[in-house]
Amino acid sequence: MSAGGGLKKLLSTVVVRGVDEARARIFGHVLNPTGKRSPHKLLRKKLIGDKLAQWYPYDIKQDDPLVMARLEQERLAKLEMLKRRGKGPPKKGQGKRASKRK
Repeated sequence: MSAGGGLKKLLSTVVVRGVDEARARIFGHVLNPTGKRSPHKLLRKKLIGDKLAQWYPYDIKQDDPLVMARLEQERLAKLEMLKRRGKGPPKKGQGKRASKRK
């Protein structure tokens, strides 16, 4: 009698497994009978790279040489003004670290 019960249990597990596989195929689910970790949940999400790139405005400084030249001129003018006040960067080898050694 126990052999018949075992066969019935075996058939029911096989039927349940077949139903699960059919359900997964029909509804597009991923079957994970072992319960191990899977990246499927992450891969199911939409990619946001394009949306993120569209959020930020286009930077004209990258392409326009006139804008870059003007920014460089402003930087050099500011540096010249700092040098006249004695606040510019020191010459190579005359900084704070070099003066400590002497």
